[in-house]
Amino acid sequence: MAHHTYRFEAVAAAPPDVVFEVLVDAPGWASWAPMVGQASYEREGVPAPHGVGAVRSFGARVGPKSLEEVVVYEAPRRFAYEIRSAPLPVTGYRSEVELTATDDGGTAVEWTGRFDTSVPGVAWLMRRSVAGFVRGLVTESEGRAAPT
Repeated sequence: MAHHTYRFEAVAAAPPDVVFEVLVDAPGWASWAPMVGQASYEREGVPAPHGVGAVRSFGARVGPKSLEEVVVYEAPRRFAYEIRSAPLPVTGYRSEVELTATDDGGTAVEWTGRFDTSVPGVAWLMRRSVAGFVRGLVTESEGRAAPT
């Protein structure tokens, strides 16, 4: 079994509280995250509904879903989750997102993760998925923060 890691960085022209709100809202992912057609809670966490202990269900419009448990919830700067079950052959998956305010009122996003797999191509797919999540998070956050 091979160990894999990833790290993606981006800057959003939205404040950390807006970026955090988009990130932690599991059902909202279906509207902005690539490859996520369905998203919901199997169990709410503390604070409800997004916090520690929440179990989030993600999947395409049809087919199997991944279950992730929130393990860190420190609004509006840090969020982490671990995969409890997934249709992909990965184990030991943990992802963490750090948000840091920038001097111009935006947010620096650092999304890191680790997992194990022995199946060729899975690491590439996982990295590509998370890269899309980072882009989607930035775009959705900026849209919400834009003046109306």
